[in-house]
Amino acid sequence: MPNPNRGSCGFQSTEFEQEYERPSKSALKREMTALQKLGQELIDQPRDRVKRVPMPEDVRDAILECQLIKDHEGRRRQLQFVGKKMRTLDAEELATIQRTIDSWKGASKSETATMHSFEKKRDKLLADDKALTELLEQHPHLEAQHLRTLIRNARKEQAENKPPKAYREIFQILKQLHADSKKAAKELEDDHGDDEDEDESDPY
Repeated sequence: MPNPNRGSCGFQSTEFEQEYERPSKSALKREMTALQKLGQELIDQPRDRVKRVPMPEDVRDAILECQLIKDHEGRRRQLQFVGKKMRTLDAEELATIQRTIDSWKGASKSETATMHSFEKKRDKLLADDKALTELLEQHPHLEAQHLRTLIRNARKEQAENKPPKAYREIFQILKQLHADSKKAAKELEDDHGDDEDEDESDPY
């Protein structure tokens, strides 16, 4: 007698398709790791910055809570909870968070490049007296004698391996010059914008 079960594999083809479409354990693990890493990036940021990120309140609260935990095991458990909360976000919310983090990284790179430029200018001031002349021409309001004293002291600090007090003060002066220049440029831009608005509103 023919076996009625011959050729039958014991399940419907649709059942196989559903099983096949289900994400693998390794894929789920990769997704969980990525979300936990995203949560960790937020935890590592200043609290005021995290508070400005567009995200559901419960997710933000979990991140802020994790920042406060000092105990290693407690922090590890809270980090896992943050990862769990991150999995409740939809694709659009996750994309918004990622774009925000990327914008921070871009700003950080720009700030780092600016700091390096100050260091190069400072080293040039110590190495070449002409650099000070050029700086004073660009910023005539600077106290020339004070800067010369700082440069002389910074050179002495390096030669005698002393704490870099004058060296750091030169850096702060260059940093302040940059900040003042940016502020002046912003005020000029704002004034120009106001003038244009007045011109457009005046029909005569």
